[in-house]
Amino acid sequence: MRENRLEELEQALGYRFRRPELLERALTHRSAVSEDTVTGIRADNEQLEYLGDAVLGLLVSDYLVGAFAEWSEGQLSKSRARLVNAASLCVSARRLNLGSYLHLGKGEEKTGGREKSALLADAFEAVVAAIYLDGGLVAAQGFVKRALLDVAIENEGGRLELSDHKSALQEFLQARGLPPARYAVLHEAGPDHQKTFWMQVDVPGLVKATGVGSNKKEAEQSAAAQALDLLRTEDVRDVK
Repeated sequence: MRENRLEELEQALGYRFRRPELLERALTHRSAVSEDTVTGIRADNEQLEYLGDAVLGLLVSDYLVGAFAEWSEGQLSKSRARLVNAASLCVSARRLNLGSYLHLGKGEEKTGGREKSALLADAFEAVVAAIYLDGGLVAAQGFVKRALLDVAIENEGGRLELSDHKSALQEFLQARGLPPARYAVLHEAGPDHQKTFWMQVDVPGLVKATGVGSNKKEAEQSAAAQALDLLRTEDVRDVK
């Protein structure tokens, strides 16, 4: 059953693993395993997340330099930051339905871990690393382009360097004469030093989206990114 599910995910990723255990590890949150005290080898996805972050930064930087040769270092840096931040990666992870494939501990499962922005963004980075280790930089480059860059460039193009997701949503709505978005805290949980926030963004009469983050700003960015994705999917360009 699990093997069939992984094959299903491979189809969504557009990549077939020679070593499927790498994909399994990329999907395994630390809450689901404990460190191997004999070998010292971690079986969760944290190290893959670390590697994936570096690989992702390299591939996105390389793409931006090639696609926008006239941009300054500042423009390139802002665009890269926007593409690889947690909100952006979370949206890409949701498109792939990564949350449904995660291995989680009982605690994370009960607290909605499959929908947490941070866990989804981390899983996306870990998958990038798994593909890199299994198939090399070219394979990872192909995945990042399909899963992240193509959609971002289609939606944003040369405006990538201009604003964050919240600002981009505002610009999108203003350009179409639509009402402004409204943000509200839906829920917060956890101790003061480790809170999780659920924020809802509401575009009256059009869309509602929920984002999760370790602070209100991060949760707002996540919600705004998902609202933008929904609005563009539904194509509201002609709505006045």
